[in-house]
Amino acid sequence: MNKIPNILIVGTADTKAAELKFMQQCIEQQGARGLIMDVGVLGTPPFAPEFSNQDVAAAAHTRIEAIAALGDENAAMTQMAQGAVALTLRLYADGKVDGLLALGGTMGTDLALDVTASLPLGMPKMLVSTIANSPLIPVHRLAPDLMTMLWAGGLYGLNSLCKSILSQAAGAVLGACKTAIGSANSRPMVAISSLGKSCLNYMVSLTPALEARGYEPVVFHCIGMGGRAMEALIEAGKFAAVFDLAVCEVPAELFGAPSGAGPSRLEAAGRRGVAQIVAPGACDMIDFQTWRATPPPYAGRPCHAHNRLISSVPMTPTERRRAAVAIGEKLSMATGPSAFVLPLHGIEEWDRAGQAMHDPSGMTAFIDALRSSVVAPTQLVELPCHINDALFVDTVLAIFDRWVREGRVIPGIK
Repeated sequence: MNKIPNILIVGTADTKAAELKFMQQCIEQQGARGLIMDVGVLGTPPFAPEFSNQDVAAAAHTRIEAIAALGDENAAMTQMAQGAVALTLRLYADGKVDGLLALGGTMGTDLALDVTASLPLGMPKMLVSTIANSPLIPVHRLAPDLMTMLWAGGLYGLNSLCKSILSQAAGAVLGACKTAIGSANSRPMVAISSLGKSCLNYMVSLTPALEARGYEPVVFHCIGMGGRAMEALIEAGKFAAVFDLAVCEVPAELFGAPSGAGPSRLEAAGRRGVAQIVAPGACDMIDFQTWRATPPPYAGRPCHAHNRLISSVPMTPTERRRAAVAIGEKLSMATGPSAFVLPLHGIEEWDRAGQAMHDPSGMTAFIDALRSSVVAPTQLVELPCHINDALFVDTVLAIFDRWVREGRVIPGIK
């Protein structure tokens, strides 16, 4: 970034005035600009913020007096969050802010989560919170690229520990603004969903093949946040096509697994008309945290402990049929080129004979359900191979090449 960065600092200026001014000072000492947005409701700050709480209320089409008159903290801050989102997006669209630094306890954090989630991926955003990394924060409210830092010992008043944390947070977002490299690229980008190579390895041969065709492949680790990031970027129009070959986050969300990516997973490409080739990579298992006791519904099932964070159990035939229906319903909404490639001999490395996920009857139930669930406009392509076999990659590339020849996908730039 060649210009002087403008950092928007969001917090309640009536209760956190000293902290907000300290972070502003840290930013300005490094030659940047700190612009404070006051999202407080009841008090009057001891300084004039660049964006007052009246400005925030006006962005929510009301007045701060009306918000205060609600007489309920939750309702008031929810309305302030609406105004903060609208005002921040307007400032970003006008090129007036380059990064965001938010500060809060539970109230300020609740508001900041809405603001940061509304901003595009790639805009530096930092949240300093008394509940950072806490299970109180639902994963689906986290912006995929949000930086967070625990505000330890800083609930009330400045102290040496608090200053250390706030100065680091200010430096982190400012450094991100100064060193960020834009994502602009001359080659069209293509999204690929996958898991680690020990489970799914098609990207090893797929990525160089796409590069040779003049595209920039971008592989997402679809274990929750990765899928959310991919969907957000599809929604933003970043990809010429999507190879969504590991839609395992769809059944994860369906069955309440911690690796879900939200209810809108597998919908952005179809809704926006982006060409999508979809496959059921790893859609035969349900994940849970290794560090917790096996959930009672999964007791007695074979278990694959991938590491000390995540373990998986195979789905029952009934669960697989439900997953197939959910996938089919999402694909039925496609408005652009759409194909579903179904490998009949396995959909992840651990379902081979002798492995923990090997379940021929479950696979048969899944295949039968997919055959009836995946309907027009999506083309169903069945393959006599495993998803990690060369035939799978050759087939998805052949579909993609045909769409390029037909003008349904923009050609690559070699």
